[in-house]
Amino acid sequence: MSTLNRRGFLRATALTLAAGTLGATALTAPQAGAQGRILGTVIDYAAGVPSAASIKAAGHLGAVRYVSQRRPGTENWMIGKPVTAAETASLAQHGLQTASVYQFGRAETADWLRGAAGAAVHAPQAIAIHAAAGGPTGRPIYIAIDDNPTRAQYDNQIRPYLQAFQAALRLAGYQTGVYGNFNVIDWAIADGIGTFFWMHDWGSGGKIHPRTTIHQLPQNQQRKIDGVTVDINNVYATDWGQWTPGRPAPAPAPSAPPAQAQDQVNQIIDAARRASSL
Repeated sequence: MSTLNRRGFLRATALTLAAGTLGATALTAPQAGAQGRILGTVIDYAAGVPSAASIKAAGHLGAVRYVSQRRPGTENWMIGKPVTAAETASLAQHGLQTASVYQFGRAETADWLRGAAGAAVHAPQAIAIHAAAGGPTGRPIYIAIDDNPTRAQYDNQIRPYLQAFQAALRLAGYQTGVYGNFNVIDWAIADGIGTFFWMHDWGSGGKIHPRTTIHQLPQNQQRKIDGVTVDINNVYATDWGQWTPGRPAPAPAPSAPPAQAQDQVNQIIDAARRASSL
């Protein structure tokens, strides 16, 4: 897969931000709808890689896997990152499927802290690792917001980060997933960000968002498979972002902003270029 070029990334970022200025519908793809009943479970993990046979024996549909490297300080224990082609092939051989999520930093090193400029660093890595593991285009990559942010943090940092990341994914032929709590998912939907939504409970007040595709259960419901601690996630949609290596998926149709937005697009290109040079 070719590397996402800087100029293309900046332009795609600008187009997405312009759409937010002019109305989210200009660049919003059809939304993946969650269902009201639990269709099964998938797992996620980072401290190791349980065997596909054991995952299947435990009754799961598959796994959401990290398309991100280990952050500094976790090299010796976060050995389940990143996902590999051998792992996804083994899952497929056992009738299991994979979805992709990107998260490198956390807390004081969270990926979203630099806003759109952070996406310029992280989005190309997510795309490259997803492709190297056998992930096709046309499928989503979940962008992790593993926090309970304030509205100000969302407005000033998280929204620009998600918008820029989504722009990069669209440019490369992918859809967008958002991993976050109730509020982050609600705010992202209002801004036209994301087509798949993976919800965690931190700061969600016991509520499950009606658009939730996957719901990560609390830590007290974690389990061990082959000695590896795994999170359990309820699946609410037949399409939860899953893919199988070697099996292509149709890419979403691209869309463009209104012609009259060109001046605003050019202004945002300049702003994105300045931000990415910080």
